Amino acid sequence: MAQPLDTVALAASDPHREQPWAELGLRADEYERIREILGRRPTSSELAMYSVMWSEHCSYKSSKVHLRQFGDLVQETPVGKMLAGIGENAGVVDIGQGYAVTFKIESHNHPSYVEPYQGAATGVGGIVRDILAMGARPVAVMDPLRFGPLDADDTHRVMPGIVAGVGGYGNCLGLPNIGGEAVFDPSYAGNPLVNALCVGILRHEDLHLAKASGEGNRVILYGARTGGDGIGGVSVLASETFDETGPAKRPSVQVGDPFMEKLLIECTLELFAAGVVAGIQDLGGAGLSCATSELASAGDGGMRVSLDLVPLRDSSLAPEEILMSESQERMMAVCEPDDVERFLEICARWDVEAVVIGEVTAVSDGDKSRGGRLEIDWRGECVVDVPPRSVAHEGPTYERPFARPDWQDALQGDGAERLPRPTDDGELRATALRLAGSPDLCDKSWITDQYDRYVQGNTILAQPSDAGMVRVDENTHLGVAVATDGNGRFCKLDPYAGAQLALAEAYRNVACGGAMPLAVSDCLNFGSPEDPAVMWQFAEACRGLKDACVTLGVPVTGGNVSLYNQTGDTAILPTPVIAVLGVIDDVRRRTPTGFVGPDEVIVHLGHTREELSGSEWAHVVHGHLGGRPPRVDLRDEANLARLLVESARGGYLTSAHDMSEGGLSQALVESCLRHGVGATVSLMGDPFVGLFSESAARAIVTVPDDRVDSFLTMAASLGVPAGPIGRTGGATLTVTDRFEIPLDELSAAWRGTLPAVFG
Repeated sequence: MAQPLDTVALAASDPHREQPWAELGLRADEYERIREILGRRPTSSELAMYSVMWSEHCSYKSSKVHLRQFGDLVQETPVGKMLAGIGENAGVVDIGQGYAVTFKIESHNHPSYVEPYQGAATGVGGIVRDILAMGARPVAVMDPLRFGPLDADDTHRVMPGIVAGVGGYGNCLGLPNIGGEAVFDPSYAGNPLVNALCVGILRHEDLHLAKASGEGNRVILYGARTGGDGIGGVSVLASETFDETGPAKRPSVQVGDPFMEKLLIECTLELFAAGVVAGIQDLGGAGLSCATSELASAGDGGMRVSLDLVPLRDSSLAPEEILMSESQERMMAVCEPDDVERFLEICARWDVEAVVIGEVTAVSDGDKSRGGRLEIDWRGECVVDVPPRSVAHEGPTYERPFARPDWQDALQGDGAERLPRPTDDGELRATALRLAGSPDLCDKSWITDQYDRYVQGNTILAQPSDAGMVRVDENTHLGVAVATDGNGRFCKLDPYAGAQLALAEAYRNVACGGAMPLAVSDCLNFGSPEDPAVMWQFAEACRGLKDACVTLGVPVTGGNVSLYNQTGDTAILPTPVIAVLGVIDDVRRRTPTGFVGPDEVIVHLGHTREELSGSEWAHVVHGHLGGRPPRVDLRDEANLARLLVESARGGYLTSAHDMSEGGLSQALVESCLRHGVGATVSLMGDPFVGLFSESAARAIVTVPDDRVDSFLTMAASLGVPAGPIGRTGGATLTVTDRFEIPLDELSAAWRGTLPAVFG
């Protein structure tokens, strides 16, 4: 038989009742702190709320001491001000002409390992609702992915489902997938990384925030019904409140319905246009627990809701489960009483179920110092009565011990300079082919062909371009570009420099398309915070990212932290994935990535140094990781980006491609194969270093003959080393006096890798 309802009145009269706080992931001191806040023991519903809202996922309790430094960054971009930043559902950036862009990247790593399709699909759905909640129309998504080795059984289990989930959900929403990555490394075996990004467009006046203000305003839950999916770890409450034959074991991964989400998007945008939304929050992690506590905490009063009014898919759900369910496609809005009828009419027209489940309450005199109360009823009894801020924003903060690991010196001392290199031109040729077909560098069409890249008709650039780009205004041709990058090997060698290199590469990729970089969102994927070595990596990466943002003048608008990414004692490579957003005044002047025609001059931009530690060559050919990553010079990156943007505006360039993983060799391979245009180049100095070094702040561009001199003059004026290295044309990639590779052979190597494994 089920346990009797655990109410606030019972909790006050039954202080010594044992509760499963440890099973819910709370520490003893955290449980005692909850009792201090409430002046009694928590009810089972309150315990469930605190446990999930004070979890690592929701409270960032191990990371926020390091994340605070991002709040000190300049709040202006090269175009205008940030309209919303860290602490909101997503950052919002002014891009001019009265438009703003909101974008954010988050993780759905662990759910995607447990159930690959639904984990990845609901990751897309969740980030889309974050963007929607800011008042924006979602216009594009991206998906940086990380897997174990390509030939590993676990990769074969998770990768097809994850890719299908990303594509299936996004395609059904009608959102173009314009970029991302797919990286393979043994450290991700058993712990794939599924990061999802969404971009939305809004006018300045359409911005909405997550807050519940105005006494008497109604709280409306709308969208899908609440079910038992996504409760996950909270289902251990079965030992407290559920019997063994009842609804004790729930699926740990949410189940998505993209068609419902599409209706929710259009319905919500019409609600915004009708002016009937006073505050709004999506229901993602922690479900109703999060939405109610965060809305009330950010408002000027409290909130009272009744769980009896929540539409359910499963009538057997207990109050704890209703509060914890992470069922997808749900939103919560605050609405003035006079607007409720109109609100419900709009929802009905879109066939979206909507129910008033509560109202905003006043702050009593006794609560003025801490805000209002969050009161939740179930079957006529009060099961939650808490200060909402204590749930949503006053969770524990830990200064986890961190220390540079003992093995770091030995790792950095084992550089790639000791590794055997190609000894003749034939080996150089073979190395170029081998890298072109390696898992990280090969053609990713097997993945991206499952995504609709051009739906809505505003996609300007998409995979395999360096950055994705969409048109914002079809009259002025204003547009935005986004790129995501991250190199876990570089971060393992030096997390401070590695985070900066990730930012620099994304910044450079946006500029290669002709867009001015404006702002940053980050998804910080690391191992266990209880490991001092992992926390050192995390702290160094945050410090490096912050310092780089200051130098480049781009603010961090928000992001996500994903910890405990490890299998047993083996953590993933430290993987900060950095998203950079840029603006382009006229998308008709964007710069494509590949060579577009014959007989154009190929110009090399930037300094090439002997920097091969952590490189694709060391990884693919030798399975080696050691040494120090390439040198970071953010002034060089800024100068290069300025050159790329200004030369795009001036119509100097016919193509641009950054040099990063695989160096010049891979940049040439991808540029040639994009449109089947060959190239002949000549290299000065050591051809091996020239081809495979991964020095930063570099790109190759193509320039018509009649613009070369003026372009080189512009490069010199901006302090960017520039020099012609060859010409486009022909049916081969030729390195003069070294080797040539027919494009057909090159294409077979580059395009054949994933189809050979997955069909």
